[in-house]
Amino acid sequence: MSAELRQDDQLSQHAKDDDEEEANRLLRPQSSSSDVDDEVAYESREKILIVDADSAAADDDDSTQVPPPFSWKKLWLFTGPGFLMSIAFLDPGNLEGDLQSGAIAGYSLLWLLMWATAMGLLVQLLSARLGVATGRHLAELCRDEYPKWAGLVLWFMAELALIGADIQEVIGSAIAIQILSNGFLPLWAGVLITASDCFLLLILENYGVRKLEGVFAVLIATMALSFAWMFVDTKPSGKELLIGILVPRLSSRTIRQAVGVVGCVIMPHNVFLHSALVQSRNIDPHKKGRVQEALNYYSIESSIALFISFVINLFVTTVFAKGFYGTKQADSIGLVNAGQFLQEKYGGGLYPILYIWGVGLLAAGQSSTITGTYAGQFIMGGFLNLRLKKWLRALITRSFAIVPTIIVAIIFNTSEGSLDVLNEWLNVLQSVQIPFALIPLLTLVSKEQIMGVFKIGPLLEKVAWTVAVLVMVINGYLLLDFFIAEVNGLLFGVVVCSGTAAYVAFIIYLVLRSGALPSTYFNSVYKRFADTDT
Repeated sequence: MSAELRQDDQLSQHAKDDDEEEANRLLRPQSSSSDVDDEVAYESREKILIVDADSAAADDDDSTQVPPPFSWKKLWLFTGPGFLMSIAFLDPGNLEGDLQSGAIAGYSLLWLLMWATAMGLLVQLLSARLGVATGRHLAELCRDEYPKWAGLVLWFMAELALIGADIQEVIGSAIAIQILSNGFLPLWAGVLITASDCFLLLILENYGVRKLEGVFAVLIATMALSFAWMFVDTKPSGKELLIGILVPRLSSRTIRQAVGVVGCVIMPHNVFLHSALVQSRNIDPHKKGRVQEALNYYSIESSIALFISFVINLFVTTVFAKGFYGTKQADSIGLVNAGQFLQEKYGGGLYPILYIWGVGLLAAGQSSTITGTYAGQFIMGGFLNLRLKKWLRALITRSFAIVPTIIVAIIFNTSEGSLDVLNEWLNVLQSVQIPFALIPLLTLVSKEQIMGVFKIGPLLEKVAWTVAVLVMVINGYLLLDFFIAEVNGLLFGVVVCSGTAAYVAFIIYLVLRSGALPSTYFNSVYKRFADTDT
């Protein structure tokens, strides 16, 4: 009898060991064979330690499999990455979209701004989930997931998107400097001043992650106060504002602004950035409870951050809706002349609205250019696995954008119309890159061998792919509308058609590789294509 009991105990122990081994396997993220030499988002000494009062005891038992109770202190420790991520929703390109939406469509697209922000939140939460669960960021994982040629194409596309965003951000900041200097400093001088932000970033990094996050909090607060001041000063209609948020309205006249509102919430470089920022906290990806705890806190702080960004965007949209909707200036207003139009409409006063707008725009431009430099470091380091000193990596990243921006500033310094056309082309440049951030992200968060037990479920996967397809279709409409209007001449048309064919083919390749299409035919086609890669 005792022998049978011992045998049962042994079988029970073996079963328990097998369960633990399976759990560890699912919690163990996929890694490359050269992890020791790989580029990392943050060194161990740079990470913020998240400590429980009873952490020593908790780590010795099975409580690491269950998230600890909610703590306001811990929420404060996790607060930061979401606010840095939210700055991409407030960059000068988005502000220009807001003011044009308000001037042309009035209050009617506020509901779309709200839902577009919600879609952006979903994408950013998936990016954070990937970074926390694997301990690696999106660019690093793409390097291992795709063949070398595909990884290089994805890197090139991410750099193009970053350059396009950076030019808009630097130009926006330079416009703000021109406003605040009362026109004394030309656009190119503002560009050079803004370019120095990479060195500010290096200085701030030396003081630690929390100091850097504190500076961004001040810049976001500056934007909020500036645009809130404008909102109160111009007194938009509260009734129209509520109707605009709660009642969906869309007309043929406002379709282009609607497409712009949705298209500008997904910034390709921001998807890469957030997956790296969340690694600034010291989280063991092998402890299920700690990972889930981090995901819970990051979800809360990201939601708060994007709610604040939504309110700031709403302030800008309603100010210009109140002042310019239905006027002859509505179709000609842009980032360059917005301050002057505000000054003419609302006058000077004790604190001239022109300078309040300039302060808010400067905060938006400076904060977004610094986060752009940050994103560029992660993208380059992750895709190319470059272990460079921070000052050199920041200098290279900044040079990619500053050199073309200075050229742009010199050429377009005196032409508002040309800057508006340039901005349209830059929006197109960023729009075409969106699939090359979204598809890899959704591919990776859906894979058990990458995410372990934190792989997204079937329902969330379907919702995420629906949002991704919706965003890509909307941006596709924007591209089609733009090229129909702008493409002239046979040679240019042939070049655009050839580029479009290659572009669509690469998107199809990424989708087929993701396994998102259940069709046996498509999967068999992909397998034959993939065999040629190997």
